Amino acid sequence: MLPERKQRFFYCPKCSGKLEYRSDQELLRLTCLSCSNIFYENPVVGVAAIVMNEHQQILLGRRKGGKYLDLWCIPCGYLEYDEDIYDGVKREFKEETNLDIDVQRVFTVQSNFHDPNCHSVGIWFLAQICGGELEARDDLSDVKYFDLDNIPPLAFPTDYKVIDLLSSDYRAEPPINSSPA
Repeated sequence: MLPERKQRFFYCPKCSGKLEYRSDQELLRLTCLSCSNIFYENPVVGVAAIVMNEHQQILLGRRKGGKYLDLWCIPCGYLEYDEDIYDGVKREFKEETNLDIDVQRVFTVQSNFHDPNCHSVGIWFLAQICGGELEARDDLSDVKYFDLDNIPPLAFPTDYKVIDLLSSDYRAEPPINSSPA
């Protein structure tokens, strides 16, 4: 039996016909009752940059609005439709922290199910600061470094998982310093 889904879209973008969930190869998919077009509800892509200072502390930002008010997160945002993931993480990090970064590598990829209205896939990158002055901007009210074993309340459950993975990696073998010398 297929799980029930809360319908978020009701009209076909192709012909304006009514959309309804139908079983397609054992998956529930929104299908147009008029033209049979399948409306794929794919996740959006989020990007985040993990930056550590010389004291092996992680840079976090405090959210300044909405349901995540005053909770902290790894600086992040959504990828634009035609944007490269590396350009996107640099743009988002600059928008939120005023810092320029060099992306070192992908650290982890996770599914985010914390918002029932938006399933996203997050890509967390390890990065180094290469310019700019630290300043909270965009949807952040504060930016600050924290010890990995003393993290404040986080906005997104997946950030806890990422920080746990990061802590495990640091215990095994600390990565290179991500702040400039």
